[in-house]
Amino acid sequence: MSNAVKILGESSDRYVKVLREGKACFVLVLGTTDTSFIPGITVAGASPELTPYTPPADAEYLLLGKCRVIPVPPMTPDGKPTPALISRACLQLLNIPVLVVCAGCRVRPQIPYVDLGGSPGRDIRTGKALDPDVVRKILDNAILLGKELAKTFDIIIIGESIPAGTTTTLAFLVALGYDAWGKVSSASPTNPIELKRSVVMEALKNAGLEKPTSDPIEAVSKVGDPVIVGVSGIAKGVLDSGKHVLLAGGTQMCSIVAFLKHLGQELSPEKIAVGTTRWILEDKSSDIVGLLNLIWNKYSLYVAMFSLAQAPYDGLRAYEQGFVKEGVGMGGLLVTTMMRGYSQEDIFKKVIEEYEKMLKLAQELGVKG
Repeated sequence: MSNAVKILGESSDRYVKVLREGKACFVLVLGTTDTSFIPGITVAGASPELTPYTPPADAEYLLLGKCRVIPVPPMTPDGKPTPALISRACLQLLNIPVLVVCAGCRVRPQIPYVDLGGSPGRDIRTGKALDPDVVRKILDNAILLGKELAKTFDIIIIGESIPAGTTTTLAFLVALGYDAWGKVSSASPTNPIELKRSVVMEALKNAGLEKPTSDPIEAVSKVGDPVIVGVSGIAKGVLDSGKHVLLAGGTQMCSIVAFLKHLGQELSPEKIAVGTTRWILEDKSSDIVGLLNLIWNKYSLYVAMFSLAQAPYDGLRAYEQGFVKEGVGMGGLLVTTMMRGYSQEDIFKKVIEEYEKMLKLAQELGVKG
């Protein structure tokens, strides 16, 4: 096994074999929530008002190397790129199919996608994030999609793009009774822990969830987001069909594990694992291992020990300073690419190549790298 991938918790030779050799597909689930409009809650967008454009832009960039819903490449003005950059680099090497899924988008991607019939989430401070009937529709459609994918593929790698997703994850986990305070990550090097806490406390109060519920439908309807439902449903459909799932992401994927557990889904390390980056594992403002331990006593966590410390661009080296860390399936795709025999150097070269293309586009539009 490549020493570039660290396995924490339970490991399974059967799962490793499928991850290395099985027929794979990457599914990117998109969604938005009005929680992302809260100033300071997320850096996944140039401004709070533009956050609904981030998920479709990520999906378009992943497949096209450019965007259609916005003119500029998905990067900050000072050159910090979306994690879709690294995901795209991995997919260029893996050459596996990609399916874009909308669980509840305010802005739709201008590429082919599957619509789960959901709607954008409201600000969770209302205590009414999603209508329960919408949650059930997303879930039913996502389970069906997962079952259909399982007819063709051995393993489905599922990633997400939803601004403020770590805040809705925190609210959802606390609503289910988990001590997730201080354990959920952020795309910013300065995790807005106190802001998240105040938002979540207000959400739980207005939702009438000061005491935990064991019902994941209730929790996600009141304080969650459509992506939690969409990813969980697809994973359930795949697992029910006897196939394998890699949850490609950071602490947000803990909400998926919790949703599945509270639905009564069997969670076996032979069938499902979380794949993330070392930036999440080493993040001192969050605790993915602690979260997984709370939810899943036989958790399986695969960590890509990938580094950008030697990158020739400030925008890429920023990842080593705590910016971004995860998203758009980056960790799980890094894990898969490494497990399938590509070296860190192979991936590094491809990331630089893709970033230089992104920079060229950005510079033409007056964005510095």
